[in-house]
Amino acid sequence: MNYKEITELLKLISDSQLSEFKMKDGDFEISIKTDKYQKKSKEGSQIIQLPGGQVAGSVGEATGVQAPASTPGAGNGKDAAGSGGAGGDEEDESSRYLEIKSPMVGTFYRSPSPDKPPFIKVGDRIEKGDVVCIVEAMKLFNEIESEVSGKIVKVMTEDAAPVEYDQVLFLIDPQG
Repeated sequence: MNYKEITELLKLISDSQLSEFKMKDGDFEISIKTDKYQKKSKEGSQIIQLPGGQVAGSVGEATGVQAPASTPGAGNGKDAAGSGGAGGDEEDESSRYLEIKSPMVGTFYRSPSPDKPPFIKVGDRIEKGDVVCIVEAMKLFNEIESEVSGKIVKVMTEDAAPVEYDQVLFLIDPQG
């Protein structure tokens, strides 16, 4: 690893909620520990292992799924007070959706390659374990699997856009 890659790695870790990070690449080995997020997990932390077994970390919430959406309008840019009479209905509707969130910082991709169709699109029915997207982090392409079954209601992120840890990627209707 060169200096630039190490600096980028340190920034990614400081921006995430990782409390521990270990990486081994040939003879190079790095271990970083921080206590800034250890208080968040009451039931202990979980280990995230990326494909290839190169990276593992300890975080309070590793599944990438949150239920149900708690923000009014689920990020549509409207607040409940400024949206007229329709805002209350939309708030009630969005509160029943589950969120698939990014389990890491990286770049969001809807398809396996630019010439391939997206893994899923609005209206598709998905099952638990289906691959819904890819998040690239540190030149590793991580397939993100759904932890829930349901119908895709909304894609919350643009293709090839940077995403943060815990950012909502999709809204899912579990009854759809």
